[in-house]
Amino acid sequence: MKKSSLLTVIAAGVALLGLTACSNSGKKSDSDRTYTIGVASSLERQEWELVAKNVKSEGITLKVKEFTDYTQENPATEDGSLDLNGFQTKVYLDNWNKENKGDLVNIGWTYISPLGLYSDKLKDVKDIKSGDTIAIPNDVTNGGRAINLLSGAGLIKLADGAPAIPSVKDIADKKGLDIKTLEPSQISAALPDVTAAVINTNYVQTQLKKTPKDAIYVDTDHATSLGDEFKNAVVVKSENKDKKDFKTLVKAYQTEEVAKLIKSGGDTSAWDLKD
Repeated sequence: MKKSSLLTVIAAGVALLGLTACSNSGKKSDSDRTYTIGVASSLERQEWELVAKNVKSEGITLKVKEFTDYTQENPATEDGSLDLNGFQTKVYLDNWNKENKGDLVNIGWTYISPLGLYSDKLKDVKDIKSGDTIAIPNDVTNGGRAINLLSGAGLIKLADGAPAIPSVKDIADKKGLDIKTLEPSQISAALPDVTAAVINTNYVQTQLKKTPKDAIYVDTDHATSLGDEFKNAVVVKSENKDKKDFKTLVKAYQTEEVAKLIKSGGDTSAWDLKD
């Protein structure tokens, strides 16, 4: 399989000003410059630990908390247990805010994470046939991207006029496949019981101990770019979007040094740092 653009580092010139933020204990004083960011993989943790090291000289202390289930970071950011998080796509954030009446906003891009189709039984996506079972995530955003992946691989056909983030009901022809929707964190465990499965990269890394190089199909291999909805973001509560220290953290992330760290994980061919 060709090398994919697996994690694409994207700089975003986001103007950040202001002085207030939430922390584990509620409102911070102006002199309190200790923050906690939530992430969803060991690679993300390493990225932000590098950022933490680099901002120490500017008087900022950044703590990095890794979660094993990415459904936890947004509620923790909303209630102030986290100051920031750095794990989700724009479309996931938008959908979470809509479903939870949330008040979280994107203050800067990080990378585009690949989404892959994995199999313990097959070596090539072309070997998938009618009667096979494919597992995909059951949430709106990752499930929709998974359906687009299956369509791009020629495994299904979408209905005319299907939305950019389709659901199972938007599939016009499953071509004999049995498509099962499962909780994202449970798909890795189900992989031996299905023909193939679309699995989020953070779970591929933490649960399967693999990388997208092990996939039989990766969506970022087959598209020159993905829209903003699939870019990952740094997220905070809207009341904190103009905080000056957060401008510093975003800037410290969007560097060649962090890009090289991501690339060293074997998961990416980094683009030039630009919007």
